[in-house]
Amino acid sequence: MNKPQLKLIVLDRDGVINQDSDEYVKSLDEWIPIPGSIEAIAALSKAGYSICIATNQSGLARNYFTQDTLEQMHHKLEALVNEQGGEIHSIHFCPHGPDDKCDCRKPLPGMFNSIAKSFGLNDLTGVFAVGDSLRDLQAGAKVNCKPVLVKTGKGMRTLNSDKALPDGTLIFEDLKTFADSILP
Repeated sequence: MNKPQLKLIVLDRDGVINQDSDEYVKSLDEWIPIPGSIEAIAALSKAGYSICIATNQSGLARNYFTQDTLEQMHHKLEALVNEQGGEIHSIHFCPHGPDDKCDCRKPLPGMFNSIAKSFGLNDLTGVFAVGDSLRDLQAGAKVNCKPVLVKTGKGMRTLNSDKALPDGTLIFEDLKTFADSILP
């Protein structure tokens, strides 16, 4: 008998769940959900998917905001999803800057490896990795995720760039459209 496929989805945060900014999302007031994203996460959760978030947060290393502010943003996200009857399994973030030589900053797969380990897995074969930037998709592809690009946030910039997307990348308008496509 075949083992059932793990119902897990890894989401980027800025540009997928909430509005993104080239100047960084630096405060609770600047953390604004993209219409439909909270409902999409809740619907996926209620359908049995474990939702994990993997987000680069170099604003911490750059001193644009504090760890406390980041925790407030994540608390708000979790509370909004909970109000809709859903749950977020875990939130993983990279606090490092681009020159810190860590293994967690996307496009490196460190956060994805941590997620896999938390589920007792060696990789995330077949798990959807939803992002709005090439580095989100590349990080997921390194652990065999199925890459999903949303056009929100930096998604259109990513789609229109001359850099190739990972093989098999699925493209959707937004997180809600993606969720609708996989929900019964």
